[in-house]
Amino acid sequence: MLVTRPAPDFTATAVLGDDTFDEEFSLASLRGRYVVLLFYPLDFTFVCPTEILAFNEVLDEFHARDAEVVGVSVDSHYSHLAWKRTPVDDGGIGEIRFPLVSDLTKEISRSYDVLLEDGVALRGLFLIDREGTVRHAVINDLPLGRNVAEALRMLDALRHHELHGTLCPANWSDGKASMDPTRDGVVDYLSRFAR
Repeated sequence: MLVTRPAPDFTATAVLGDDTFDEEFSLASLRGRYVVLLFYPLDFTFVCPTEILAFNEVLDEFHARDAEVVGVSVDSHYSHLAWKRTPVDDGGIGEIRFPLVSDLTKEISRSYDVLLEDGVALRGLFLIDREGTVRHAVINDLPLGRNVAEALRMLDALRHHELHGTLCPANWSDGKASMDPTRDGVVDYLSRFAR
């Protein structure tokens, strides 16, 4: 379990938003920003492009929250680039603006404990804070796509907690009441929350 622990660092080749290769892309280079690290099984598959496209569609919302989105799979950076250069109507992903990291050695997937025995990664999502600590993780089986709105909600909750020191209860969203454990009694809070 990685939540509350330092996110395993890595350096690998990535295809950047402008289609160039960064052979020294590292997680450490993003320190000081939030990171949403997405593992997905393979390029040129079925559910994977729906997720990549969905995160790309709201990438500006992540950036507005000082967060970077980074995709990782066991494909080569050449496969990533070919997938990006393939039109969406032909099974590609088109102009994705966030980095796609190549994990050919499978060491990154292994270090995040998302690697299956057959050599592909499960759909892992890790929210990493600005200090490099994993604060949230969800891992889906291969047929189950992730919810981008939930990733944004969890990022909002983390930012809210860091800013205000309050706790974010079930179904909390930005603008809703949070709980101050130094002020609110449990009964008082729960009665407010139940309304």
